Amino acid sequence: MKFNWGTGIVIAIVAFMSFILYMVITMSTDKRYSYDLVTEKYYQEELGFQDEINAEKNALELKDKITIQRSEEGLKITFPKEFSPEKIKGKVFLYRPSNKQLDFEIPISISNTYLLVPEKRLLDGRWNINLSFKYNNKEYLIKKEIQY
Repeated sequence: MKFNWGTGIVIAIVAFMSFILYMVITMSTDKRYSYDLVTEKYYQEELGFQDEINAEKNALELKDKITIQRSEEGLKITFPKEFSPEKIKGKVFLYRPSNKQLDFEIPISISNTYLLVPEKRLLDGRWNINLSFKYNNKEYLIKKEIQY
């Protein structure tokens, strides 16, 4: 059998198609590559996107920034000192992009200027935090990604 350029092109195309088929089958069946959507109601949440932009802008304009840091007891979210803790109403939503069963939400109910998320609820790895709250009828939103 002669091996010429036409045979080489056919072999190259068949090899490329086999590689693509292998990758498609591997990515669709392997559990390591399975990721959940961030939210099930994607298009409904898109409608409120301008409100999110305004709330994020309000958070950026704060004199004293809200800090999110790891401590021995868990994740500590510290609000500005000029905020009255009783007037802060909202929620903290922590979600894990790799496993939606670990997602949870905590309402903000504090008597001090900080909120503590217990360490037992947080596994090591990447967490995305959405901190949305209202203070004096003004919406605030902070989105942050942390490695715990």
